[in-house]
Amino acid sequence: MNSATNEKIIVATKLWLERAVIGLNLCPFAKAVHVKNQISYVVSSATTHEDLLSDLMRALEILAETSAEKIDTTLLVHPYVLTDFIDYNNFLDVVDATLEDMDLENTLQVASFHPQYQFAGTQPDDIENYTNRSPYPMMHLLRETSVVQAVLAFPEAGKIFDKNIETLRELGHAGWNNLGLVKINPPLENESMRKEL
Repeated sequence: MNSATNEKIIVATKLWLERAVIGLNLCPFAKAVHVKNQISYVVSSATTHEDLLSDLMRALEILAETSAEKIDTTLLVHPYVLTDFIDYNNFLDVVDATLEDMDLENTLQVASFHPQYQFAGTQPDDIENYTNRSPYPMMHLLRETSVVQAVLAFPEAGKIFDKNIETLRELGHAGWNNLGLVKINPPLENESMRKEL
């Protein structure tokens, strides 16, 4: 995968972060780390679960070993694997087990975002699913201490999910489309995938 492709993926991800996550205030904690350039954007070229797991473990290690002032949080974007949401959702069990195996379950946590994200009990196109819909499949690696600090600083943290649903319902599909976010369909192919065809 070339650096130009990586850059396009990161640009699309930043646009989503700025216009949806921060612009709609879906996460009140995102703006501060974005402004301070404390978000690490990692694009994985993995095409298999095993390779993605290796990239995830490396990203977890780097985040755990780096000061929060330099990297507070990491977005691990994986455009070429787990493009189907069911597969992605199933892989999250592996993620949880990996955190435990690495003895990081009380240090780091992983939040999930996907272009086809779907909450239980919803229809695929229900607007509330868009609170977790990113341009590409990704895992958001967070520090437990940062999450705790953010929650303490935001007394109504428990209401964020319900508020986000309300925001998206008011916005509607037309409003979401007007955000001008990059739409990826079909999933990207990387260089190795093209060579195999």
